[in-house]
Amino acid sequence: MSDYTNDIAAVSSLCESNGSSWNAINPESVARMRAQNKFKNGLDIAKYTADIMRADMEAYDNDTSKYTQSLGCWHGFIGQQKMISIKKHFEGNTDRRYLYLSGWMVAALRSEFGPLPDQSMHEKTSVAGLIGELYTFLRQADARELGGLFREVDAAREAGDTVAEKAAQNKIDNHRTHVVPIIADIDAGFGNAEATYLMAKQMIEAGACCIQIENQVSDEKQCGHQDGKVTVPHEDFLAKIRAVRYAFLELGVDNGVIVARTDSLGAGLTKQIAVTKEPGDLGDQYNAFLDCDEIDAADLGNGDVVINRGGKLLRPKRLPSNLFQFKQGTGEARCILDSVTSLQNGADLIWIETEKPHVRQIGGMMDEIKKQVPDAKLVYNNSPSFNWTLNFRQQIFDAWTEEGKDVSGYDRDNLMSADYDDSELSAAADDKIRTFQADAAREAGIFHHLITLPTYHTAALSTDNLAKEYFGDQGMLGYVKGVQRKEIRQGIACVKHQNMAGSDMGDDHKEYFAGEAALKASGKDNTMNQFG
Repeated sequence: MSDYTNDIAAVSSLCESNGSSWNAINPESVARMRAQNKFKNGLDIAKYTADIMRADMEAYDNDTSKYTQSLGCWHGFIGQQKMISIKKHFEGNTDRRYLYLSGWMVAALRSEFGPLPDQSMHEKTSVAGLIGELYTFLRQADARELGGLFREVDAAREAGDTVAEKAAQNKIDNHRTHVVPIIADIDAGFGNAEATYLMAKQMIEAGACCIQIENQVSDEKQCGHQDGKVTVPHEDFLAKIRAVRYAFLELGVDNGVIVARTDSLGAGLTKQIAVTKEPGDLGDQYNAFLDCDEIDAADLGNGDVVINRGGKLLRPKRLPSNLFQFKQGTGEARCILDSVTSLQNGADLIWIETEKPHVRQIGGMMDEIKKQVPDAKLVYNNSPSFNWTLNFRQQIFDAWTEEGKDVSGYDRDNLMSADYDDSELSAAADDKIRTFQADAAREAGIFHHLITLPTYHTAALSTDNLAKEYFGDQGMLGYVKGVQRKEIRQGIACVKHQNMAGSDMGDDHKEYFAGEAALKASGKDNTMNQFG
């Protein structure tokens, strides 16, 4: 028997054991409510999705075409709609498709302080709060979909159609959840390792199976694509990685996934000189990247900081901000050391924040990392901070130049111009953008591709287009043609917004609780019926 049928039988037995006072309880209604509440709490979700992610990582190791993807969310409704859309368009499943929770979007859109830059100034609890919200909406997507299947069962029974009833029952028994893994951004940990541990616990309890943490200084944290980034010595970062692992293990999420992000490619500063006990240890390797002047003891100035390296006195260059700078051109080497060190000390995946989307650049670093960690896998930010059109047009221009192809009809510095939109170069660049994720998964070890802020930009673009037409000469047609008609034609579930908000589920519960006396909203006068 299916879980649904077993639940009906079990509740029937329970009701009988409680005597006549439970006669009004319908065992099948209880079974339906249980089916609509598969995940009882966030830890159930974290354990379930961690298993999915681990299986996906193994599948990618065996076949790099099986990379995974996600889109960033800043509201539960957005995540819900994406998963509904994916299930509808990809054979009813969400395989290898996740959600990403961006600290940037939490700061910009979810802070009680108002819009903030991506500098870890938003409330810590807002991150776990958004994880919980995302999963609340995804669980409701399950409940809504199952509610429709229960209606199919009832309609088939009423019509005496046992074949249709069995078919609907089969859909219930084989229902695929909308709940998927979330990769959740904990920034630089919002403080010391203890603060990181406490916040990680909140995030895991809310449902996160995967936490991404970066090697910047918490109180100097910057967006990955802005200037002024400051990294910490490896031992400081490893303490935070261990803190996250302890949080997973304490809560019983033994398969929890940690993504260690390095910002070293764009970070030219450090706040601390690493502790080192002997030449060649991890602290010594970190300090070797410092930009120093060799000095004589007699040249020491008031307050100078010096280090002894190989018998030489070196004075690291210190800025008025009291930060120390690294040597120019050491970013890639530092990224490689960061990644190897993290993977060898508890991280499962790495993230290298780059300044442009370039397969050869990423692949070159991954080749070096894999020499020491052969199964290294990368999470990569397909960032809206990159000008994808310009970057790829320039990449094609440079490749054609190397090949000796005539590029005299193009101005490399002006390739963003709309004048080139219909050109051969533009078509070639767009094709490389189209295949970027598959190419990078195959050639650069990228297991997971994400876009951090897509729904921020789509909300801005669609709202701008609607406002321009609605407040312009299109009036109401701006909404009808640009929004509602497209929803209807594309079968977008939220065209029935009352249903999406839980109206039909509320009606079901009213009927369970009050029977024939229930005052339901889904009668013939409900205008949602206009949408079929």
